[in-house]
Amino acid sequence: MMSFGPSYRVPYRRRREGKTDYKARRALVLSRIPRFVVRGSLAHMIVQIAEAQPKGDRIIASANSRELTKTYGWQGSTSNLPSAYLTGFLCGLRATAGGVKRAILDIGLFSPSKGARIFAALKGAVDAGVEVPCDKEKLPDEKRISGQHIAEYAKQLSANEQETYKKQFSHYLKENLQPEQLPEHFSQTKEKIIESFKQPEEKKETEAKPEVKPKPKPKAKAKARAKPKTARKPRKKKSEEKKQE
Repeated sequence: MMSFGPSYRVPYRRRREGKTDYKARRALVLSRIPRFVVRGSLAHMIVQIAEAQPKGDRIIASANSRELTKTYGWQGSTSNLPSAYLTGFLCGLRATAGGVKRAILDIGLFSPSKGARIFAALKGAVDAGVEVPCDKEKLPDEKRISGQHIAEYAKQLSANEQETYKKQFSHYLKENLQPEQLPEHFSQTKEKIIESFKQPEEKKETEAKPEVKPKPKPKAKAKARAKPKTARKPRKKKSEEKKQE
């Protein structure tokens, strides 16, 4: 008699590596709604609008927190709550410009902690006009999104612990940004993002409008008919004039 050991099924590689939850992904794909994908690292935030295709995902719109520094003059951290919101806001504006009105949240294997960076990015996309179903209690409040908590913490350190202040906010000071002014800098960067999307839309509107041609001036009234010219008498030939003489 042959003896058989325990039988089991080996999970997919990405599941073994802790990168993909296939059960959750299957539910997202079957919804047939574009996915609002949020991924974060220690240094950056990445936000995408993806649509499932037979050959792989098609990226409709995307944004990276690096763009905030390179394009919009962001001087703060690219991995905190304000930068996560701005990255989601930028991706949301690009998605709405591409015709995406609704999406479903895809956070991968991240735990849905209340007020996390993932939900700050989600709040940015919702404010940009993309409808994403979510629990509003999970979203961070406006003060944390604008970095008010960071500014208050910086004020406490600057008043009591200067050395810790300089170490903690060395990146801000290197970029000539006082951390106490982070909320104002956040508002300015958000306005720059909005303005960058207003200009192309205004150009399209002006190009779409037909050129208004000036109305032709009314023709002057026809002049009164001139009097008919009197018929001139035919000239006599020279031969006839000689005969008369």
